[in-house]
Amino acid sequence: MARERIVTGSQETPDEDSVQLSLRPKLLSEYIGQKELRDKIKVTLEAARGRKEAVEHVLFYGPPGLGKTTLAHILANEMGTKIYSTAGPALQRTGDLMGILTNLQDGDVLFIDEIHRLSPTIEEFMYPAMEDFKIDFVVDKGAFAKVINVPLKRFTLVGATTRAGMLSAPLRDRFGLYYHIDFYPASELKEIVLRSAKLLETQIEPEAAEVIAGRSRGTPRIANRLLRRVRDYSAVKGDGVINSGIAAKALDAEGIDSLGLDNLDRKLLKVILEYYKGGPVGIEALAATLSEEADTLVDMVEPYLLKIGFVQRTKRGRVASAGAAGHLGIKIPKTGSQGSLF
Repeated sequence: MARERIVTGSQETPDEDSVQLSLRPKLLSEYIGQKELRDKIKVTLEAARGRKEAVEHVLFYGPPGLGKTTLAHILANEMGTKIYSTAGPALQRTGDLMGILTNLQDGDVLFIDEIHRLSPTIEEFMYPAMEDFKIDFVVDKGAFAKVINVPLKRFTLVGATTRAGMLSAPLRDRFGLYYHIDFYPASELKEIVLRSAKLLETQIEPEAAEVIAGRSRGTPRIANRLLRRVRDYSAVKGDGVINSGIAAKALDAEGIDSLGLDNLDRKLLKVILEYYKGGPVGIEALAATLSEEADTLVDMVEPYLLKIGFVQRTKRGRVASAGAAGHLGIKIPKTGSQGSLF
């Protein structure tokens, strides 16, 4: 079964989106981190403004919570145009999409989140819209069927996906720009926490921002979420000013350790280390042992553990590293099936 986790990069509740929206930077100059990406986008924007054209279609891909939606809004703000947001699963009928596309003006941004989940029918309907800025709409049926060619204004499609590999090749090839967004270092997350605290009118010490950043799994959305949890804890247990001690106690109470691992992360690592002697073990076997869905482990748990080197994927299955054993204080016999790792 899927579960709500504080340290997941996905949106926790609908209400959280409004809070995150208030913390999002509006312009590229306010955006913290991803310097190379910011430099590339800056050049793209300046070139488009110089030619007085719409920005090329853009695809952002990477783990959830890293700023793909924020960057889409920044593109629209920088170009002085409107943004229309939707999601792949929400577009079921071509009529829905036609209504959106025909309302777009020159330079407007159409943002489609989780674009890899578009249905094949909608995807094919998008091809002429992206390439030639026109759509062919079929009315009536059989012998009375007619194709109406509808011209569109030159808009910018911004797609976001957590699974770029699931995007079909024809759709992927129609994007002019591809940008990968990676996890953030703790130093950049600290700046994000300090900026968010200021917007939330919360007093926080730099050391406390470091504590929160270090446990945020390289993800701004998680950093902002943890900041709000620490703020609440400080208001009840402290004097409202967040210091490093209060931050550590608040996050310990939430079950988030010094590296940002929660109970599910530690449980997975312990199963590999203790039950399967360090691995290798297949993901289906892990899912059955933990009573979790395999997709939950692959999408929500593994990415960060792979990033910090606590889990390795091999042809035979998942293997836990010596670093994971050391972090959890677990000793694995040298005679384990992957004893050379320990």
